[in-house]
Amino acid sequence: MIQIPSDVEVEVKGNTVSVKGKKGALQKSFSGRGLRIEKKENAIQVFGGDGGEMLERTIESHLKNMFHGVTNGFTRKLQVVHSHFPINVEVKGREVLIKNFIGEKKPRIARIVGDTKVEVKGSEIFVSGVDKEAVGQTCANICSATCIRGKDSRVFQDGIYLVE
Repeated sequence: MIQIPSDVEVEVKGNTVSVKGKKGALQKSFSGRGLRIEKKENAIQVFGGDGGEMLERTIESHLKNMFHGVTNGFTRKLQVVHSHFPINVEVKGREVLIKNFIGEKKPRIARIVGDTKVEVKGSEIFVSGVDKEAVGQTCANICSATCIRGKDSRVFQDGIYLVE
């Protein structure tokens, strides 16, 4: 059983949970055979069905992340590292453009997931949002866009790396 924070509104319809807080709103559907999610006063109880206790704990962790996201949000910091060619990073619409990476003429593109916000300040990139999964996937997209292929990774250590 998970206690609902006082500054969070929760609505449960079947196996879909909607959460609203001061930073925003999230909605997530859960699936599993025999799974039941019930709201009782200011708590949510999860019954795992065939998934048992493991499924219950997993869904409870997702719900806690949703509560944290709509009240505090999630922020990750990435660092741009270069030794050979200066890397230029800019946000354009729902994409992050990585220019002049190891001297390439064509910019590399990383997709921004969901309502995540990306901010570039010098050699630091800040990724923030209410959905932990979207923030994490956006960071992964940016990091993997600077993957070096066909060169010795011990020599070419240029790239964008997750710091915090």
